[in-house]
Amino acid sequence: MSPRARRPILPRMPISPLASDTIAAIATPPGRGAVALLRVSGPGAFGVLRRIAPGLDGIPPRTQRLVALRHPETGEVLDRGLVTLFPAPGSYTGEDTAEISTHGGVLTPQLVLDALLAAGARAAEPGEFTRRAYLNGKLDLLQAEAVADLIDGRSRALHRAAVHQMERGLSRRIEELRGAVISAESLIAYSIDFPEEDEPPVPPERVRAAVADVLRRIEALLATAPEGELLREGALTVLAGRPNSGKSSLFNALLGTERAIVTEIPGTTRDALEASVTLDGYPFRLVDTAGLRDTADRVEGMGIEVARRYLAAADLVIFCIESGREPGDDDRAFLAGRDPARTVVVRTKSDLHPVEAADEAAIAIPSVSIAATEGTGLPALRDRLLQLAFGHILGDPGEAPLVTRERHARALRHARDEIASFIAALDEQVPMELAATHLRAAAGAMEDLIGAVTVDDVLDRVFGDFCVGK
Repeated sequence: MSPRARRPILPRMPISPLASDTIAAIATPPGRGAVALLRVSGPGAFGVLRRIAPGLDGIPPRTQRLVALRHPETGEVLDRGLVTLFPAPGSYTGEDTAEISTHGGVLTPQLVLDALLAAGARAAEPGEFTRRAYLNGKLDLLQAEAVADLIDGRSRALHRAAVHQMERGLSRRIEELRGAVISAESLIAYSIDFPEEDEPPVPPERVRAAVADVLRRIEALLATAPEGELLREGALTVLAGRPNSGKSSLFNALLGTERAIVTEIPGTTRDALEASVTLDGYPFRLVDTAGLRDTADRVEGMGIEVARRYLAAADLVIFCIESGREPGDDDRAFLAGRDPARTVVVRTKSDLHPVEAADEAAIAIPSVSIAATEGTGLPALRDRLLQLAFGHILGDPGEAPLVTRERHARALRHARDEIASFIAALDEQVPMELAATHLRAAAGAMEDLIGAVTVDDVLDRVFGDFCVGK
């Protein structure tokens, strides 16, 4: 393949019927509040707006004007609001766009939206404004996903990663990797397309070294995927142990509130309690479960079964053993089946009983001593949880790109595997021009990732989870 055939990586131009009409939506959550925001976008946006707000002629772009908002059919005044016009292409969507600020609440914004629909707009689908921004080249697909993370993110760490992604941090890294693959293809193509040139063919070792460097960089990016995905969902952290081992007290201490009932009676927790918490800006989903033991109580047994299901899905397990109690065979059997890199042993109630060295020697996984009621040992436990769940990205200022979605990881794994196949083909003495088909496939995987060529069903998945109005 000749280097002259290469195309720049650009988002697709609008081809969807969704982008041929004018859409409107309320962009702020419903409920009591000072201000609500409505958006209108499309080729007829300004015409629709003039039907409900006469007298807008002459308003400069990006300048707010206070106008009366009327129903286009009855002329009834619905509110007085601030209107701002954003002519194409200098708008969020790349189309003619208007924003209307009305009084908040439930009824007034809805009445204004109804008026916009009566004036010729249609109700926007979830994510349709951002989808149009992508189709019109205002955002690439990675930036569009970052918009969703900014909206849905519940932790400071995810917010930092999303802001960096919005600024094309990850996009630039993918473009660099794709460019390096294409450069390697070009070296191969040069020898094929211009054999009559005086310069000798490009040494295979040069191509191999360049491709091996790309492979190393992709692997480094993929290494952030487990922690990056946990930033979006929170690390599922399950507290387990025998009944009355201090799980619920520790659950409450980590949350900083009394969510779980704490008594001296074993088996008090009959079901799983789940709550979200951030530790130093990183998200965790804590689950307090029923104590693990053999029981004839049918209700408690059901709770234990729920606990086992949570344990099977857990990212981290906090296994509680009371201080002063020698770990039993069931404790050791449980820990023997756990990954030490995903398990923390906590010796609870350390204010009541000392932890004996002999007891610690019976457990292969290092433990943390906790007195939940006094807060003793909690900082050490938080540090251990952060290291286990987010060790690769912990303390990152947000300036390094992270892989935060399975779609990203899947595309990068595809590119990695194709590059590895190219290197394996060279080892098997396959002609370089034939082996180069793997490089083309790797570049294509990265193009799909950034959204240079993306089929509609992928777009439906990306934008389907957005809120209406974005």
